[in-house]
Amino acid sequence: MGFTRQQQNVPGTQSVMEPPPDCGELSYRGSGKLTGKTAVITGADSGIGRAVAIAFAREGADVVISYLDEHEDAQQTADWVSAAGRDAVLVDGDISRPEHCRRIIDATVDTFGKVDILVSNAAYQMTHDTVEEISDEEFDYTFRTNVGAYFALVKAALPHMAPGSSIIGSSSVNSDMPSPTLAPYAASKAAIANLSASLAQLLGPKGIRVNSVAPGPIWTPLIPSTMPPEKVESFGDDTPLGRAGQPAELAPVYVLLAGDDSSYISGARVPVTGGRPIL
Repeated sequence: MGFTRQQQNVPGTQSVMEPPPDCGELSYRGSGKLTGKTAVITGADSGIGRAVAIAFAREGADVVISYLDEHEDAQQTADWVSAAGRDAVLVDGDISRPEHCRRIIDATVDTFGKVDILVSNAAYQMTHDTVEEISDEEFDYTFRTNVGAYFALVKAALPHMAPGSSIIGSSSVNSDMPSPTLAPYAASKAAIANLSASLAQLLGPKGIRVNSVAPGPIWTPLIPSTMPPEKVESFGDDTPLGRAGQPAELAPVYVLLAGDDSSYISGARVPVTGGRPIL
């Protein structure tokens, strides 16, 4: 497929990407699978998070949109949620700080009184060709954002989750097939898959299901903001399907894992990789 060469500053802005990602704005059709539920989604301003927010709203869920500082993108997501007839709550801030994770859950409970679905999706990555290029600070920040936030969100949300609730962690094909130039990110995504499997066993007696989704190369703002332009240009071309995926192609999996159709699915890692195997 191929993309035009482009570069952005981290964390990236969806509205200036070329072509813009397809988050299901014009294609996703809901059928009431999440009616009456409240969902918290981190990184919901754009990319996979936006696609999941749109799908959840069209399935009947109210959505809390957690994001860093991409206010324009986040407001666009909120507008799509509202257009679906559901309530949207915007919470900006850095999820690498546990106190902010608790703030997200507090805002959710203050507004809706409960948490039915928690999607820990926001992530940080950077491309490096050598180990020496990776600073201690970047390594720590990657794990605090990708793994630490997941733990803090779960811990804060649990008192407000009833039996039948669902927790979903966004892992990656890199959890099983790590890219050497994304070493801290790949390791953190393996930790998310592992933590999800542990949580599924710990929380099963409470009736709370925990799963993870492992996307392959998906066209999101993370790509032009964290990869060199020459890699952006060929992003996803090496998959068996010969192209990168679109965020809209992930949303149905999150809907499945969030709703009652997956009432006996817990501890799973679901690959959406364009054909790259996950063992």
